[in-house]
Amino acid sequence: MKNLIYIFCLALVMPLVSCKDYLDTPAKSTIDESVLFSTPDLAQGAVDGIKFAFSETNAHRSRYTPYFGFNTDIEYHYKSLDGEFDDDGALSGYSATAQNGRMNQSNNAWAMMYQGIERANICIRGLRTYGDIENNDELARLLGESLTLRAIYYSDLLRAWGDVIPRFDPITSETIYVPKVSRDSIYKVIIADLEEAAKYVPWPKETSATATVETVNKAFIKGLRARMCMAASGYSQYPDGVRRSEDPELTVAKMYPIALQECLDVIDQEGFSVELEDEFETVFRKNCEDNINAGGESLWEIPWANSRGRYVSSFGVRHTSSDQYTGTGRGGSAGPNPQLFYDYDVKDKRRDVTIVPYRWAKAVDGFAPQELSDIETLYFGKLRYEWMTRQTTSSDDGINKNYMRYAEIILMAAELQNELNGPTAAAPYLKKIRQRAFDQADWSEKVDDYVNALTSKEAMFNAIVDEHAFEFCGEMLRKQTLIRWNLLKTKIDEAKQKMYDLRDRTGAYADVPEKLYYSLADDGETLEIYGLNRGETDDKSNEYDESTTWISAEELSDERIETMYFNDPDTKQFWPIWQVFIDSSNGTLTNDYGY
Repeated sequence: MKNLIYIFCLALVMPLVSCKDYLDTPAKSTIDESVLFSTPDLAQGAVDGIKFAFSETNAHRSRYTPYFGFNTDIEYHYKSLDGEFDDDGALSGYSATAQNGRMNQSNNAWAMMYQGIERANICIRGLRTYGDIENNDELARLLGESLTLRAIYYSDLLRAWGDVIPRFDPITSETIYVPKVSRDSIYKVIIADLEEAAKYVPWPKETSATATVETVNKAFIKGLRARMCMAASGYSQYPDGVRRSEDPELTVAKMYPIALQECLDVIDQEGFSVELEDEFETVFRKNCEDNINAGGESLWEIPWANSRGRYVSSFGVRHTSSDQYTGTGRGGSAGPNPQLFYDYDVKDKRRDVTIVPYRWAKAVDGFAPQELSDIETLYFGKLRYEWMTRQTTSSDDGINKNYMRYAEIILMAAELQNELNGPTAAAPYLKKIRQRAFDQADWSEKVDDYVNALTSKEAMFNAIVDEHAFEFCGEMLRKQTLIRWNLLKTKIDEAKQKMYDLRDRTGAYADVPEKLYYSLADDGETLEIYGLNRGETDDKSNEYDESTTWISAEELSDERIETMYFNDPDTKQFWPIWQVFIDSSNGTLTNDYGY
């Protein structure tokens, strides 16, 4: 889709205007919109241009995606170890200021999201005015995609900043400077927008337009609407404290039935438009292999070109230098909290996909082996250069950001059913998630017995909270979910105590081995390790080349544990609006929450 039409339409209709004098002059886009938005090929280029803002230098590509979503009870940004006043560490450690050096630029993600919103607004206006959407299915689909892309930008603005500026029409001279509003009003608009969008957009694979996960489809739209309904009715920090919305239209009683029906609509399409992958690892291998075919588990991905996007380079397994798998030494800027490795059932196949206890050593003659990491710096394993089918030499790896997958729909359905209809109604959905996590031979114990024992609503909810961690660690979903559950600080504090218990090998971690034994396999690159699993305490010094103390006060320090946050997370759930935008707002923008 990156062709001459695309470039032409960007130049024609997509300038982000900011000058009052310019806005007082009729824009060329207004003159040409009657042709642009009544011609499907031209309109497609304009709608594709909405996505361009994801890839801008300081947008999702290198600011929002690498920094948002940490620290949680299961995830940790390693820059937090650099201290409270480090710009990167402050973003994750709940101590960012409006002057943050990493973010306080005029082309930051905040501005780029509003650039995407402005482009969407122009497309929405043009398609509604000239698209004849009642009679032209393709132009109707493009309207649905435009509404959805705008909702995505707003979803991410709301996650990071809470109350933000409402812009649902193209900018005019009268609307250059507008104050932020309560997130409640924005949630209501995008929830309604997504309902409308789903009427226009086909299911995955239903038409050629929805053949890949780089274009939004009905399953994703419904899933995003469910996610937004749950966030809107959940807890979050308002200027007067952490609470649910007081808007009568955003209550759990109103929002949860809508969200449940959206999830059930998608689940009804299983085997036709959506599908859980047979193996958990396959989800992430396909992502790293640039497999963008729709109809599987991935529902929508931020579509980065090969030269854009820092997904693997931020969250992949660490490569110390260029080697046989990558032309650049990158990865490992964040990772899982160590107690999570031992919270997984040892038979849970998700564990060794999600958490990696090694990095790739410095290469010699272009070849690097794996080398043991340490308990403080484990790595996310869902993104790996070694799974890519092309080798990158840049910090931009081009692997798409998987924004939503079908497993989230199923687990949301479990949570919604539990709240509305009780644990018996929730059980089939939780079982479905766990069935993939374990070999079929273990289903009786690990799936049926486990889930059937959850006979109260509270027990089922707690199990879903745990399952969410096991399923989505490293995917930047946890922070918003903990916030809407009102469990952010509670769960981080619980994780801190678990890490102390793990370090001391007491309580639930008393049977965790203190020592590891390891060797390189015959292939010269694969690390073989004994002592990672509970109960593996035999002396294996005669069978392995090396051994090391894995868990101790030196290996898991107070600093690593205590730098999960520098301020109470429940008082700093959102980033501040950066000072550059405050200063240029003509007095209309201010920060809350003590910023």
